[in-house]
Amino acid sequence: MPDGSFAQQPQQRQFNPYTENGGTILAIAGADFTVIAGDTRQSEGYSIQTRYAPKVFRLTDRAVLAVNGFAADGNMFVKKVKQRLEWYRHAHAKDMPLRAIARLIQTMLYAQRFFPYYVYNILGGIEEDGSGAVYSFDPVGSYEREACRAAGAAQALVQPFLDNQIYFKNQMAAAGQSHPLHLPLSDVLAIVIDSFTSATERHIEVGDGLEMYVVLAKGRSSQGLDGLRGAQEISTTNDGDRVFVIRRELKKD
Repeated sequence: MPDGSFAQQPQQRQFNPYTENGGTILAIAGADFTVIAGDTRQSEGYSIQTRYAPKVFRLTDRAVLAVNGFAADGNMFVKKVKQRLEWYRHAHAKDMPLRAIARLIQTMLYAQRFFPYYVYNILGGIEEDGSGAVYSFDPVGSYEREACRAAGAAQALVQPFLDNQIYFKNQMAAAGQSHPLHLPLSDVLAIVIDSFTSATERHIEVGDGLEMYVVLAKGRSSQGLDGLRGAQEISTTNDGDRVFVIRRELKKD
């Protein structure tokens, strides 16, 4: 018979509403374009839940949002952001500018700071002056504009590579020359593909597929995308900023 000693011991009950679903996202801003990319693997621990869970979403013809972290929170947050943008479009008969979308996301995240969305967001697109821009967010709304940013499971692998290739950290320029302020689109796409190929080799939570969204400023030619296998335009208009999506396979083991 139990002697009742168990009942005298302190007992604790815990519930964790969050989980980590792996994957990696990144964005790189150019002079008149932005590339936003993410892999498609969704996992938990050593289990792959699905091999196609998109982490990058088109918001408007000039804004694309990548989310990573807790997949359920990420999907709900994207749904709410799209809803707010639709309200804005009905009220003002135009799309919200990228800078205003960044501020909107900051407000929405900070409003939930006591029970936050467990997601790291990267917003990329074209500003009103036609320049490429990337905004990175933490789960409670702190954000900044950057030239490039990676987030997710393989951030520690990818961000140092971007620092070297985009910011030219630890690189000495040739005598009498300086590093370029912006790289051409073809070089940026090659860096993105190399980043995810490398991360897939070294991290079990990254892989299966790669989706790259390219946002081009109004009037910019599609040079760098011409003849690129699998490039598909998903813009809603022909006379403004343009959005393309490019899909690639990654290792599935």
